[in-house]
Amino acid sequence: MATETAGQPQTTGPAVTAPARPQDVRPMRADARRNYERLLTEARTAFTKHGTDTSLEDIARRAGVGIGTLYRHFPNRTALMGAVFQGEVDALLAHARRLADAPQPCAALVEWLRAIITHATTYRGLSRALMTASADDSSGMARCSVPMREAGGALLSRAQQAGAVRPDVSISDLMQLTNGIALAVEESPADPQLADRLLTLTLRGLKGENR
Repeated sequence: MATETAGQPQTTGPAVTAPARPQDVRPMRADARRNYERLLTEARTAFTKHGTDTSLEDIARRAGVGIGTLYRHFPNRTALMGAVFQGEVDALLAHARRLADAPQPCAALVEWLRAIITHATTYRGLSRALMTASADDSSGMARCSVPMREAGGALLSRAQQAGAVRPDVSISDLMQLTNGIALAVEESPADPQLADRLLTLTLRGLKGENR
């Protein structure tokens, strides 16, 4: 939508070649912090109720700020989504760490994939956004997808070392497949068992034909 890009800041020339160093980044003023938190709260509510393609103008209005303020904090929709979902991603990363020493590596991997599906289906459109972000590390969702691939890669590697998963399975393909399952579940709300059936098929594929 044109209205969602008009407020994005334009950067050209040398300004984009010298990223700010951590010591150069100033903390937010109190009013800016309040605006930031209100935008996150309203975005989370809107994404839950209406999906991730909900109007950014409506989110800004409900937060009591202008669309320009929203874009100053979040230059595009995916940046806002990444900030909104950071808490859930942190929980999934913590879950992966807890599963790191599980006695059955393949079961641990599948349990984590099931948790991802549950998370992704909470917000309509999130699974599609994650599928897109997995192929673009510059995306605003990369802050979610990159650490998730790293955590999943550790679980996958452990399962492969145990001989429970085929060695030719990559974490990138596995995450895309998981997001695809989440998308299928999102589109089939009347079938609550769909995720488990598709995960079962995935597990058979992970183990290979002779297992």
